[in-house]
Amino acid sequence: MNVRCIALAAQGEFMDIVKRVRGILLAPDIEWSEIAQEPGTPAYLFPNYVVYLAAIPALAGLIGASVIGVSAPPLGTIRAPLFAGLLAAVIGYLLSFVVVYAVAIIIDLLAPKFGALKNFPNALKLTVYSHTPGWLAGIFLLIPGLRFLTILGLYGVYLLWTGLPRLMKVPADKALGYMASVVVCALVIGLAAVLIPQALVG
Repeated sequence: MNVRCIALAAQGEFMDIVKRVRGILLAPDIEWSEIAQEPGTPAYLFPNYVVYLAAIPALAGLIGASVIGVSAPPLGTIRAPLFAGLLAAVIGYLLSFVVVYAVAIIIDLLAPKFGALKNFPNALKLTVYSHTPGWLAGIFLLIPGLRFLTILGLYGVYLLWTGLPRLMKVPADKALGYMASVVVCALVIGLAAVLIPQALVG
């Protein structure tokens, strides 16, 4: 009975994630209004959302690099060593949480400079859900020839744009500058998160 209850609870949680993903991608204006009423703590967002979505690029990257490999006609198929790939995937996965938290801090710190309201829980919600397209696009890391499609993750910039006024209350005339500043900082942090595993693993 306990096992069945746990399974049903897990299924319900998964369905909530699917609903949230569908909502934030297809109807962000409506979804941000719902998100604004929800908790914005790491204890809520990380185990209920980030832990699942951030695993997509980590697992896809591992399988694509170490199992499927890259086809190089003169040399055959090149695969990363499994241990090195696994280590890189774990480090990259853990860094996803660090990146989300760091970007949320930046959003919160920049808020007064653009006439927005400092509110770290809302900044964290904004960061987490704006990362959704990037995490989903990580599935294309499975197949080397399709890796260029990870660019679809840039839809997260639009989600950030639509979420800033609702969650951080930024004035309309300052929203563009606020978003641009956040995106630049996020790109720098994201690049570091990509390079760190490569530097550690080799």
